[in-house]
Amino acid sequence: MPSLPFILLTLILATRSAGADVVVIVNASSPVTRLDKNQVSDLFLGKAATFPDGSQAVPLDQDNASGLHTEFHDKVTGKSVSQLRAYWSKLVFTGKASPPREIPDSRAIRSLIATNPNMIGYIDKGSVAPGVRVVYTP
Repeated sequence: MPSLPFILLTLILATRSAGADVVVIVNASSPVTRLDKNQVSDLFLGKAATFPDGSQAVPLDQDNASGLHTEFHDKVTGKSVSQLRAYWSKLVFTGKASPPREIPDSRAIRSLIATNPNMIGYIDKGSVAPGVRVVYTP
């Protein structure tokens, strides 16, 4: 039987992720102004390496323990954490692709993207600030 602290942590994380609004962002100076669900999914699953204009795209993923990670992948890629692990294990093993770099939180992702026009990531809507542009909302 799960311990009380585990149950409480699970409830807190579920509540946080249920109330979070995830948005996909790029650098404010990027020529990318809008992406659709398939384009975003392809970038985060390694099926595409460039934005629609042909410029390099570098996806940044939230830490897989975060509620935003789960929410984003449920809504955009349709994959659970365990499905993502299996998916990336296969691609890495065959040498076809590497998973996006994991960043600990929305603030860190926003800071990185604000300094690099090739990066794309997802953050909590409340973390949007100057230097980044929202290009997709699931």
